[in-house]
Amino acid sequence: MRCPYCTSQDTQVKDSRPTEDSNAIRRRRICNGCGGRFTTFERVQLRDLLVIKKSGRKVLFEREKLARSVNTALRKRSVESERVERMISGIVRQLESMGEGEVQSDQIGKYVMDGLKELDDVAFVRFASVYKNFSAAEDFVVFLADLDKDETE
Repeated sequence: MRCPYCTSQDTQVKDSRPTEDSNAIRRRRICNGCGGRFTTFERVQLRDLLVIKKSGRKVLFEREKLARSVNTALRKRSVESERVERMISGIVRQLESMGEGEVQSDQIGKYVMDGLKELDDVAFVRFASVYKNFSAAEDFVVFLADLDKDETE
């Protein structure tokens, strides 16, 4: 494993333990070159997934990209990181269990919307504004009105 500080490949595992949901192994590492300490996670990957973008272009699914977009929506919100990690792991499991090697980007967006709706309303609306490509304040008003209508039915 390459050190994120000095890029040395001479690193050593100091501690390993399963994560809370037992879906990954958390490893504390130390760099023998610079002494830097960092954490890595090891997860099972059932198969490579391809994401079909709206343009038709196909790209390899990246869990890290999914996590970045979720964390961007949750920025400055007080949601426990364990809950966020469980949500992301759940989305990845759903995608892998679909039995397909390819998944539409819209499907990923729907899973994220469902997950964020359960975690935090503000993050849900933030993500929706990007996912649904809001271009004016009116888009927020319409979205929130539809959301209120759906919840009262």
